[in-house]
Amino acid sequence: MNKAIALLAALFVAGAAHAQAGTAVKEAGKATAETAKQAKENVEGAVTGEPKKTLHKAKAKVHKAKAKQHGENAKAAAKAM
Repeated sequence: MNKAIALLAALFVAGAAHAQAGTAVKEAGKATAETAKQAKENVEGAVTGEPKKTLHKAKAKVHKAKAKQHGENAKAAAKAM
């Protein structure tokens, strides 16, 4: 009986650790994607004419903020492990 309880506890802990690692990886991936989108918008803003330039810069700021938030979430998930 004790072995069965110990096995179930070990499986539960392993599953929780796996879930935390998955969250950290997912948030890091989102941060990378948002950073790439930010770079794209910055390049488009530099190349396009004046009316769209401000639009691209605004979009880049949004992507930068999202990337920062996802990065913070990834760090928090990694610390929780």
